[in-house]
Amino acid sequence: MKSRRFVLTFPPETTGEPITYNLIRKFDIMVNIVKADVTPGHIGHLVMEMTAPPGILNEGLEYIRGQNVECVPIDRRITYRKDMCIHCGACSAVCFAGALTMDRTTAELTFEPEKCVVCELCLTACPLKLFSIDLG
Repeated sequence: MKSRRFVLTFPPETTGEPITYNLIRKFDIMVNIVKADVTPGHIGHLVMEMTAPPGILNEGLEYIRGQNVECVPIDRRITYRKDMCIHCGACSAVCFAGALTMDRTTAELTFEPEKCVVCELCLTACPLKLFSIDLG
């Protein structure tokens, strides 16, 4: 069994399709939805972890791409220089996954890498350029 995380981007015309249901039913792939922002008629984003034998996982990925859905593996990680951070919050303002948050009581930045979907928005948002990509 192999587990991998992916970011799926749905064009507006496919947001109503039962893609995750079909992955489970037709391919017997275990699906764990990590983050979802899917609304019919709009571009949708879904972060999910899929677990299956490698061959089956590849069949599921072909099915997803055949539905005109972009499927990007999350093989990279974001790291940042916490020791140099000034806690301005610019990165947390663009982090839709909730991996970067500002603590309201201490006014300090908190980074939870397990929530990060590597969208790379923090790289350009940080005025000190403290974020980088680790190709793991």
